[in-house]
Amino acid sequence: MRLELHCHSTCSDGSLAPAEVASAAADRGAALFCLTDHDTLDGYAATEAALAERDCVVLRGLELTCKEAGRTIHLLIYGVGEGPGLEALRERLREVRAVRERRLLAIIDRLAGLGIKLDGAAILARTHDHTPGRPDVARALKEAGVVRSTREAFDRFLHDGGPADVQIERLSLGDGLDLGRACGAKMSLAHPHTLRSYPVVADLGRRFKGAGLGGIEAFYGRYGAAEREHWCRLTDDLGLVATGGSDFHGEAVPSVTRPTIELPSGRAERLCAWLEVEPASA
Repeated sequence: MRLELHCHSTCSDGSLAPAEVASAAADRGAALFCLTDHDTLDGYAATEAALAERDCVVLRGLELTCKEAGRTIHLLIYGVGEGPGLEALRERLREVRAVRERRLLAIIDRLAGLGIKLDGAAILARTHDHTPGRPDVARALKEAGVVRSTREAFDRFLHDGGPADVQIERLSLGDGLDLGRACGAKMSLAHPHTLRSYPVVADLGRRFKGAGLGGIEAFYGRYGAAEREHWCRLTDDLGLVATGGSDFHGEAVPSVTRPTIELPSGRAERLCAWLEVEPASA
């Protein structure tokens, strides 16, 4: 089954509007779709409207940035429902946005200390329709002629621990899982390879399975067959579900050129049962 459960739009760090991402996924045969912008639900209504006449189940979700034992954890949250839990999540996301805005201005101050002057207020003003973050500063550095590409901006200044990077307080993984559970959502660990340690991922799976962590993203846009099998074995060992998504960003991440990913029928059936959905082509 072809699906897309990890992708980004202009509501965070992608280059296409939410409706464009959703339509592109449906055009490629996606039977199940969830926009997972960073720390925001803002694109959901547009994706739902875009696929209203398409044969594709649409979920509301996001990619929530958390911290656990000093490591950044990206938590994919699927199927956010209505009710008090949704408002609590939205309130926490408003707080996250405020923290991100303060961080952006602190990064501008760091750059000023390096002799690079940027207009922080102007950069923030351009983030009214998406989650503010380091990519906004990277684009400003490129526009100012300081760097030739946003990748160079990260390599020189903005990478974790870089000369202009500013660390911020993140939600704990436990808090993130609690927010998702209160919304009736299902949750999966995104791109496990980024944690750079199989034992770390296995430990997280064991420790947080009872707290609501139900899946690991074993099918990922940049994984080959060996990597997929590697992570599928772990999900099976832990009794978790193998989830899948391309991590499509559009032009912002050229290594993933198109949305959607293919899951084998058995894996897809188990995923859909876990998500409590019944796509037409499942």
